Amino acid sequence: MASTVTRPGYGQLLRTRGAWTFLLPGFAARQPFAMLTLSIVLLVQHTTGSYGVAGAVAAVTGVSMALFAPYSGRLADRYGQRTVLLPGVLVHAASGLTLTFLALADAPLWALFLASVPTGASVPQVGPMVRARWAAKLKDSPLMSTAAAFESVTDELTFVLGPLLATALCTSVDPAAGLVTEAALTLVGGLLFAAQKSTQPVVGGAGGAEGSGGGHARVEHVSALRVPGVRVLIVVFLGIGSVFGGMQVSLAAFTESIGEPGLNGVLYGVFAAGNMISGLACGAIAWKVAPQQRLLVGYTALALTASGLWAAHSVLVLAGLGLLVGMCIAPAIVTGYTLVEGLVPAGARTEAFTWLTGAVALGQAAAVTVAGQLEDRFREGAGFLVPMGGTVLALAVLVTLRSRLATRSPGRTVARGVGHRAPATVD
Repeated sequence: MASTVTRPGYGQLLRTRGAWTFLLPGFAARQPFAMLTLSIVLLVQHTTGSYGVAGAVAAVTGVSMALFAPYSGRLADRYGQRTVLLPGVLVHAASGLTLTFLALADAPLWALFLASVPTGASVPQVGPMVRARWAAKLKDSPLMSTAAAFESVTDELTFVLGPLLATALCTSVDPAAGLVTEAALTLVGGLLFAAQKSTQPVVGGAGGAEGSGGGHARVEHVSALRVPGVRVLIVVFLGIGSVFGGMQVSLAAFTESIGEPGLNGVLYGVFAAGNMISGLACGAIAWKVAPQQRLLVGYTALALTASGLWAAHSVLVLAGLGLLVGMCIAPAIVTGYTLVEGLVPAGARTEAFTWLTGAVALGQAAAVTVAGQLEDRFREGAGFLVPMGGTVLALAVLVTLRSRLATRSPGRTVARGVGHRAPATVD
């Protein structure tokens, strides 16, 4: 249950000195993450006529991102975010435009797959980098958990705006407009974000920021993947990715089948809006229940609501169920990122965040592939079986291995967000 004890709010968080210098460009640079998969699906489906092919191309992009994202995070921990971002955004913009050109030129499938690899591998991991900057700014502040919830809400806001923007561009302007805009936003936002050197964390994660005189500490680099709890959270986030991917393909197929393709972005926006609303609530509540327990309860609710999607055959029912599914996702994401703070040493947290982000991308990639094949072969909302299967399997793993999410400190504790290692004792 939630405590009535007051806690630092979003207003106080946003008054943190220097926060807006990385929040605004960071928001622009992470927006393309929510546009990329859907833009690829809509473009390739338009040029090939197959959701299966479109899902496969999007899946290659997602798998590539999932495999390379943790290495990007590890390099950022070791050498600095700017060093990783500058070449990354240039490669991503160039490869995304190349993929667009090949799709419009009716290039063979192998060429689309080939272009998808660097497109996914170079996706800038701005969300984890913003979380790391909050950690450097706030350190031991009680604002940590507020920052974790705020970042989740920001992520979900991108998943409200991104699909709406991608759908509007691809259906009203040109099928290629989504990917072209995605590449432009990545380039401009990424370069602006990289230019904010004063808020960049110290190389090695010793605390502070590079511009604050903290120096370069000599820190032993340990892979976040060696932490058992991180591996459990990766499975949890794979299930979340299956919801995103399955919803994107299945909603697109459903709205096309009823002759209203423009409703795709609206329905996906309702789903993401539920995510954002519950994320705001998570940040406004002072929780007395340990995050491990919150994750278990919240994920059970996610699996149950996602299991009903395949039975929805009307716009209103699908919108209502989508809203409920979205409201169950944000608590799982917020709690997962909060648990990282108590499980992972400071010098490996950017990498840990990117493992979770990559897991969402990998789950999304697998989901768009399977959902696309199901929609091509069976229609009638068969793709909605994917979110059900993904969340149920992930829940089984979570229930079985939940003990590995316990933090290393003694007693019943709750980690307070992104970047502060010492947990706060639960009342």
